[in-house]
Amino acid sequence: MGNIVSISTIGQDSHRFGEPAGETTIKLGGIDIPFDKPISANSDGDVVYHAITNAISGYTGVNILGGEADKLCLEKGIKDSAVYLKKGLEYLKDASIIHCSITIECLRPKLMPHIPAMKESVGNILGIPASSVGITATTGEGLTGFGKGEGIQVFVILTFTKEI
Repeated sequence: MGNIVSISTIGQDSHRFGEPAGETTIKLGGIDIPFDKPISANSDGDVVYHAITNAISGYTGVNILGGEADKLCLEKGIKDSAVYLKKGLEYLKDASIIHCSITIECLRPKLMPHIPAMKESVGNILGIPASSVGITATTGEGLTGFGKGEGIQVFVILTFTKEI
């Protein structure tokens, strides 16, 4: 039996909001959150799932967003970001995710009431307990466009274990 090592990668994604659309929802971390503006994206615009997918790509070296996801979205009409994330997970042949740390920057919507459901959703799709998913939300003191309400930015750090 070999040694077990831990490896961490970072993923990022951001999307701008579209024009106000009245009462609607946006998808974040696999759940629907009430909001008055849509996320401007080809897909459902789930920036949390996109940032996680990018962190997986950082480990595997396989470009899912902009590669595989473009084929699924633009050619097959699949808009569900969970499908892209699951596609990324298919490439994790020799590693296991043990922790996911997520930081979300936006002015609105207010995310605190939705964090427990987002942790549960992220944990379910990654196959880890919700207690192994950390989510923080910040306005960044309004220093960026995200903190001024123009969109949402997400950073993710994934920790993997792998036997060597």
